[in-house]
Amino acid sequence: MSRLVVVSNRIADLHHEPVQQGGLAVALVDALRERGGVWFGWSGEIVDRKEEAHVGQHGSITTLSLSLTKKDYSEYYLGYANGVLWPLFHYRLDLVQYRSSHFSGYNRVNRKFAAALMPYLKLDDTIWVQDYHLITFARSLRNLGCRQRVGFFLHIPFPPPDILAASSNHAELVEALTAYDVIGMQTFLDVNNFKRYLTDHTDADVLENGDVRIGQRTIKVERFPIGMDVEAFGEMSQRITEDVAVDTKRREVLGRKQVIGVDRLDYSKGLPSRVKAFGRMLAKYPEMEKAVTFLQIAPPTRAAVNAYSDIRDEMEALTGSINGKYSDFNWTPIRYIHRSVPRNKLAALFRASQAGFVTPLRDGMNLVAKEYVAAQNPEDPGVLVLSQFAGAAEEMQEALIVNPYDIDEMADKLYAALTMPLNERKERHGALLGKIKRFDAKAWLVEFLKVLEDSGEETSRLPKSRR
Repeated sequence: MSRLVVVSNRIADLHHEPVQQGGLAVALVDALRERGGVWFGWSGEIVDRKEEAHVGQHGSITTLSLSLTKKDYSEYYLGYANGVLWPLFHYRLDLVQYRSSHFSGYNRVNRKFAAALMPYLKLDDTIWVQDYHLITFARSLRNLGCRQRVGFFLHIPFPPPDILAASSNHAELVEALTAYDVIGMQTFLDVNNFKRYLTDHTDADVLENGDVRIGQRTIKVERFPIGMDVEAFGEMSQRITEDVAVDTKRREVLGRKQVIGVDRLDYSKGLPSRVKAFGRMLAKYPEMEKAVTFLQIAPPTRAAVNAYSDIRDEMEALTGSINGKYSDFNWTPIRYIHRSVPRNKLAALFRASQAGFVTPLRDGMNLVAKEYVAAQNPEDPGVLVLSQFAGAAEEMQEALIVNPYDIDEMADKLYAALTMPLNERKERHGALLGKIKRFDAKAWLVEFLKVLEDSGEETSRLPKSRR
């Protein structure tokens, strides 16, 4: 079994239990421990000038991290990755802020990362690169002589060709992606969008078996829906903390239900529309007044980007408006928490909530939807209300699927979730639980690595333009 090298924008904190960081970290850390390997990425530090890579050892796992200069952070991370790629890949052309210097910085940092990793590679390593920050990373490795197998997984959506083509660098981005041997995406829609781009804008051929022929090379582009550690999260949800237990008992005594949403404060998550939908439900169904509360947990993210400060202001205004209209001395309809909450407490809160409200405007997968299902009591489960534009909706059709742009539909489906009979709740939950168990984090990792390591073409057979 070859050594595994994981490359990501940030590396996991191996000083803490990975289960606190989510299913992805659990799966990757377990694979690295089993096979031995390297986890490479940004340290999270911003410095005045370039520093040497920091090497750490955690049993069979070597961590290799680089700091970013202020210029690198501004151009690579804020400027291009999150100012261009994030909105572009989430279909938000109106929020793209393109500057040529930012794309140069993005490529520069990918080259720096590749140069820093190259001396630590072994000839039979399997390299797995994660997410949109590192699209040009394999090309940089190839230009330094890397001939190992290199796979890439995109955790966010891949946009349709016409949206991608609005980017000034769309051709170079896709050309750089084809330096990978296997490209994994969350949904069939994402895979089809990528292959449609190749068909419409390049000389690549999509073969009958789905592989892509580019010059003398063949690459695989396939769907690998990411999952979570279902059993571990379900067990965690049953270890209820004292404050959650007290709050739950209070609601039980008062006969009140709870709707929960957990999202980073990001414009892709559809938070303002979700708050409006909850308010619309209270207006359309007056019997829900004092009968339900909405707990929205929205930790801050990328505060330096203007779009995020704008949505924070909008959320505070909306929650204040609805609470001002409906609150009573012993009931506040919306509880809005703008900070991080420990993962073990989130699990308990999911279990104590009668509806999970997961309505992104566009999302790669959305593991919150799966976590909500995993946390439920099978004998008295809550109901998941899920956006049709979350990648999870492709496999989780037993949820109540909604259009996140339709406030009335969301209000009606939320009401249906809160009033659904027990037999239907159990039937829907059982089907969803079976699916997330089959497509858990371990299955995602094993299947991707099997395809990467079994795929046929030698990576040394590169087009001259990449040598």
